[in-house]
Amino acid sequence: MKRNIDMNEVSDGKLYTANDMVKMGCNDCSGCSDCCTGMGSSILLDPYDIYQMTKNLNRSFDQLMSCNLVGEEGTLRVIGLDIVDGLILPHLNMAGVRERCTFLNEEGRCSIHGFRPGFCRLFPLGRIYENGTFHYFHQVYECKKSHRTKVKVNKWLGIPNLKKYEQFVLDWHDFLETAGAEVRGSSDENAVKQTGLSLLYVFYRKPYDFQRDFYEQFYEKLEELI
Repeated sequence: MKRNIDMNEVSDGKLYTANDMVKMGCNDCSGCSDCCTGMGSSILLDPYDIYQMTKNLNRSFDQLMSCNLVGEEGTLRVIGLDIVDGLILPHLNMAGVRERCTFLNEEGRCSIHGFRPGFCRLFPLGRIYENGTFHYFHQVYECKKSHRTKVKVNKWLGIPNLKKYEQFVLDWHDFLETAGAEVRGSSDENAVKQTGLSLLYVFYRKPYDFQRDFYEQFYEKLEELI
């Protein structure tokens, strides 16, 4: 999702790599879940997120779409769809007056923390894409915790095979940029709709084989739509 931001206003003015230290450690949040509320439809889910969620929750994407959790806010839908830059993409739902993530438990802790989405792992970092690559930046005003400690970015993310993951992130971003530009530049409504539905099916609804490497499957799916 594109955002027009002034880096000097939202960050410490530095760009980071996975091997850099950033002052963002928050003592395991200590029960704080502020960043898990009021996010609207902004926590977009990429194919890796869905691979992890469907594998660990033992539910297909369609089942997650129709899955209802019963919590303190009532019966909650966990995943929704939205149009983002002309494309149909899934996101985590917020629910109730406080707009809490549907995966927060009664103690305000993430019930899927071990396989939480990349957006959640990244926070309060962001990514800036330029010259065929990306760097991380620290959104210094997003987390309200004080006395934060320095943490290496790769440890913060906690993702196995981080180099493969970062290449996937870059290739997914580039694919969405290209597909989104084509959709926004088309006057054929049927073609636009078909592009969106095809993307949704191939990368999200079409099941993954959990006995195989995710990245191999992602690039096979990418070939179907390029």
